[in-house]
Amino acid sequence: MTDRWALAPAEDGGVEIAPLGPDGLPTGPVRREADLGEAVRGRPEVARWVWRSTAEVYPRLLATGVRVERCYDIEDAETLLLGHEGRYGEPRSAAAALARLRGGPVPPDPPQRAAEPGSQSSLFEPQAVHVPLADLVEVYADQQRRHDRAAHPERMRLLTAAESAGMLVAAEMNRAGLPWSAEVHRRVLHELLGERYAGGGEPRRLAELADEVSAAFGRRVRPDLPADVIKAFAQAGIKIRSTRRWEIESLDHPAVKPLVEYKKLYRIWVAHGWSWLQDWVREGRFRPEFLAGGTVTGRWVTNGGGGLQIPKVIRRAVVADPGWRLVVADADQMEPRVLAAISRDPGLMEVAGRESDLYQSVSDRAFSGDRAQAKLAVLGAVYGQTSGDGLKNLAALRRRFPKAVAYVDEAARAGEEGRLVRTWLGRTCPPAAGAADDAAEEAGIPVLEAEDETTGGSGAQGAREWVPGYASSDARARGRFARNFVVQGSAADWALLLLAALRQACSGMAAELVFFQHDEVIVHCPEEEAEAVVTAIREAAELAGRLTFGQTPVRFPFTTAVVECYADAK
Repeated sequence: MTDRWALAPAEDGGVEIAPLGPDGLPTGPVRREADLGEAVRGRPEVARWVWRSTAEVYPRLLATGVRVERCYDIEDAETLLLGHEGRYGEPRSAAAALARLRGGPVPPDPPQRAAEPGSQSSLFEPQAVHVPLADLVEVYADQQRRHDRAAHPERMRLLTAAESAGMLVAAEMNRAGLPWSAEVHRRVLHELLGERYAGGGEPRRLAELADEVSAAFGRRVRPDLPADVIKAFAQAGIKIRSTRRWEIESLDHPAVKPLVEYKKLYRIWVAHGWSWLQDWVREGRFRPEFLAGGTVTGRWVTNGGGGLQIPKVIRRAVVADPGWRLVVADADQMEPRVLAAISRDPGLMEVAGRESDLYQSVSDRAFSGDRAQAKLAVLGAVYGQTSGDGLKNLAALRRRFPKAVAYVDEAARAGEEGRLVRTWLGRTCPPAAGAADDAAEEAGIPVLEAEDETTGGSGAQGAREWVPGYASSDARARGRFARNFVVQGSAADWALLLLAALRQACSGMAAELVFFQHDEVIVHCPEEEAEAVVTAIREAAELAGRLTFGQTPVRFPFTTAVVECYADAK
């Protein structure tokens, strides 16, 4: 009895299924069944379902109460394999893969639709070209052969399996939704913004701040228009290049305080105000469409709703159901721990093998106990901050942890020279200038000093300031991105295996994964399951570390909080 079956929805509404062998080819005839849910429910012995797209199939299964343990997403695997082969950006649909395999004209991918508020339809289903099961299996068998030709075949197989698991998690999170209290949200908006005016105009507090800004300049100024603000400062004898918070706050002018406050509240009003609440929260749940592997680094994104940029103050509306709790877990200092694991630097692995503060340990070894300098040095090595004090800090880091710094230096050189750069498991950074620049922007490489107080963090945690120069095709910028890619991308690979292990550990519980971003996961569970979930997260992190990087001393601890409200976790 085979433990792997291929599945393809038929155009008439039924489904085609067939058992597969180790080579990916059918070991029995194609069978037609009338109902997708019954076809899967009736075969609990199947360990892994092979299908074109999880977004096409799995939401339909979940709607009928069917959960699968494992799957293989052919189109997602095609994306990873194309990147590994240096062909990033080529069409990745099953129809395109089949055409390449047979030497025919390759069709473009269907356009990605924008998410609609309250919609749970799959991302590509409306436009996708139907591929019969026999053709789908042909593509799958070829992908198995292409795995064998990868630089590290077993790692590449683990990556495609992990990413397919992430697709299952994303679909389940989309269905579950993030618990959300509309009542609390409205109360927060009223506290921050005041009354709403008829006609959809700015609420009272924004109107008051706009008046204060105008009074400070002595003329009417629209604080929501950057060009108007820059012009007003110029007329006051102050030249600024942008209206970013960090630049404005350094100025000595009476307009600064109300302008900064206006910008913070305006962002909340536009991004998470009353209209957002009406559009995206239904029946006590916020349901952004999570997309696993939405960037070239493997980080997740959401299609609509701004699900990964929930301001700190708005997190007060994320409230567990009565009798339930939110288990909020943050990975501690994930990037430097990943750097230790992939570089195999003995000193950094020893430091990363402790559950204590990694930056303090680094500072004790290389920076005379100055934790702030140690943190800047480590993040500078990862993000490429190598000028000024960054260069001095990097030199000190290189003396103590030479293999770690050499690892990211080599990645930067490879990026500058246009070579392929890969994560530990084999996710590949494209060498072409345009693709690398797009990847840098969508991954959100942050300026180290930039932090937005409305979202609670820099980097992937919230709204970001972009690194100057990343929009160019300069080789140095590509190298800088490649330096970060090997760490950030390997961290994303580890996170996928963490989610897969956590999903498996929670499968016998009522607990449900409801949120994930980069290094943070939230599980919604009955109060009596909370401690078991905390344990499951810790054990999943340890297992993911061993599976991803092999046997190393590096540990991946989490800071975990069991709370009723998300805002109480930090």
